Amino acid sequence: MNSNMSAVLAGILILGSSLTTQFTSHAAEFSQIRPDAETLSALPTTDWLTNGGDLFNRNFSALTEINTDNVNQLGPVWRTHLDGSGVGAKYSGEAQPIVHDGVMYIITGADDVFALSIDSGEILWRSSANLDEEISTICCGWTSRGVGFGEDKIFVGRLDGRLTALDKDSGAEVWSIQAEAWEEGYTITSAPLYFQGMVITGFAGAEFAARGRVKAFSADDGSLLWTFYTVPGPGEFGFETWPADNDAWQTGGGTVWHTPAVDPELGMIYFSTGNPGPDYNGAVRAGDNLFTVSIVALDAYTGEYRWHFQEVHHDIWDYDAPNPVVLFDLDYNGVPRKGLAQAGKTGFLYILDRRNGEPLVGIEERPVPQEPRQATAATQPYPIGEPFVVQTLDVAPEGYRLINNGAIFTPFWEDPVMLRRGDANWPPSTVDPEKGVMYICAGERQAAYSVRADLEQVEPGARYTGGGMRFANIPITGIVSAMDLRTNRKLWSQRWPSRCYSGLVATAGDLLFAGRNDGRLTALDARDGTKLWEYMTDAGVNAPATVFEHNGKQYVAIFSAGNLLGRTNRGDSVWLFTLLDDEQEGGIARAQVNPSQANPEGRGLFRNTCQFCHGLNGEGGHDGMPLEGLAAFNSTYVADIIRNGQNNMPAFSTMFSTGQIRALAEHVRTLNPDISNRNSR
Repeated sequence: MNSNMSAVLAGILILGSSLTTQFTSHAAEFSQIRPDAETLSALPTTDWLTNGGDLFNRNFSALTEINTDNVNQLGPVWRTHLDGSGVGAKYSGEAQPIVHDGVMYIITGADDVFALSIDSGEILWRSSANLDEEISTICCGWTSRGVGFGEDKIFVGRLDGRLTALDKDSGAEVWSIQAEAWEEGYTITSAPLYFQGMVITGFAGAEFAARGRVKAFSADDGSLLWTFYTVPGPGEFGFETWPADNDAWQTGGGTVWHTPAVDPELGMIYFSTGNPGPDYNGAVRAGDNLFTVSIVALDAYTGEYRWHFQEVHHDIWDYDAPNPVVLFDLDYNGVPRKGLAQAGKTGFLYILDRRNGEPLVGIEERPVPQEPRQATAATQPYPIGEPFVVQTLDVAPEGYRLINNGAIFTPFWEDPVMLRRGDANWPPSTVDPEKGVMYICAGERQAAYSVRADLEQVEPGARYTGGGMRFANIPITGIVSAMDLRTNRKLWSQRWPSRCYSGLVATAGDLLFAGRNDGRLTALDARDGTKLWEYMTDAGVNAPATVFEHNGKQYVAIFSAGNLLGRTNRGDSVWLFTLLDDEQEGGIARAQVNPSQANPEGRGLFRNTCQFCHGLNGEGGHDGMPLEGLAAFNSTYVADIIRNGQNNMPAFSTMFSTGQIRALAEHVRTLNPDISNRNSR
């Protein structure tokens, strides 16, 4: 490790004194452009204008109409199928809907963009990407995590490296540029960010010998405004952290997976970066490898470097930082501070002052185990507090070797070494700005790491990982953790089978919305993690929700499309939920039910899970068959269907207890009881 980099290892550089003056001049220049920075920085209410809800990436709604007292009344208004776009094994639906002026905008895993009416769910227009099926430089499934909005345009980053602006009212192409070439390893999977006349995007590709970069383009015509390389070249700050005897920096990785955050007052943009290349073999890239696995701050208008903090020096574990950076303002010991937090794949939460990169809660450099063949770093940063996931193993899975308790930062070479891998991946976190709490969607699993020792440097666009990991054949645990931003300690944690792969959205109504791999949308009590409500959709819910107000009423929208890495059921549905009274389902009059014919528990379960497809009285609904005549079947037979699924209906064995399934079976047997007996089973 370079002895001259002690300040760098702490991730601290002081901002230039010209920043405030620079921001003022830029702000004046762009003051007439809409939506303005003040609007985009405010907590969303009637609109949801950015991926992440606002420029701070807080994913937090200030609305309170839907809250812990009435969330059990939440039900579907409409469901819209997106013409089968993105339905297939290679696609993932991870996009958060954008909402503006009564219209919702959503992008599928095939990069097709749809505009939907909030009032009806009707598809207003579609823009098809027509992607080249031969695209081969895609790491982790065909996906997009959202679109950008500004100046009456929808901004779309695509897997083939194109950046496109669409007219928000018609979907017509306004401009399109080839931002980077996918043949050289560069794809766009994140939602572009609109800010003050610019469209800013990062590029994926660290697994394909790419050199990471972030670019800003003119929102008016797509012309390039600035470029920042996340791996510095010769003569640039940080280049000394790469070998002087080879060209490893040219294929050094550090790509940017997510939508950046912006502080308009400081005039700075913030993002975190991916793994170095090659991913698992550090022998060919001795040094700390800046700015990989780092939080980076730039001048938002020029792209000039301001400061950085490196979370992992010389990463060999795929501990890249794809979870979006979140900004917040809190008092620390009575002093107002401008904060930044990023949930790492290390299982640590990194909490910094966004003015200069200094830790707001302490971070210590500690010695770690060494492997000279990997050119490992002597120390690694350990945040003070506690991790949001467990970071060691007690017992190795059968057939695997365990050393150093499977702890993070344990090195490896050719022989596989088992480590605990508890991480926050692409699904975004959320911050309650009043409580000072960050909620993290993560997973916990075990992986055996090994290296390909005979690795040779390759050309950009070629697969370049230098080894790999294989996962133990044991269940993955999903984790939602609430972290105190003032102490970096865990307030509560909720665990469930299968990874948490949706991201989170919190509200001022003390609710936390999370999706589940089996298709459920779930509402948790943000105060303690208690599950308050859930609804079964028709595919894996692997995208963050959007919460907004329309015509004085609060809504929750979700994209239910499934996910490749989550191995969830695929679909193409957008769902809209709101509070429903006892007489209405999305404005459609409900038939009356004789209370004596329904048990309260079973009726409630049916209302929250089944009625949208089957109708309140089993008359049939949205793609669901009528349920008449079930009184002719005994309860055990009906319960078995609910438990195991049938035809297009999913199994509910993991969602409901035995008692709940029994109550639901008894309720559905009361639906349309006057139908004649057609089967005496």
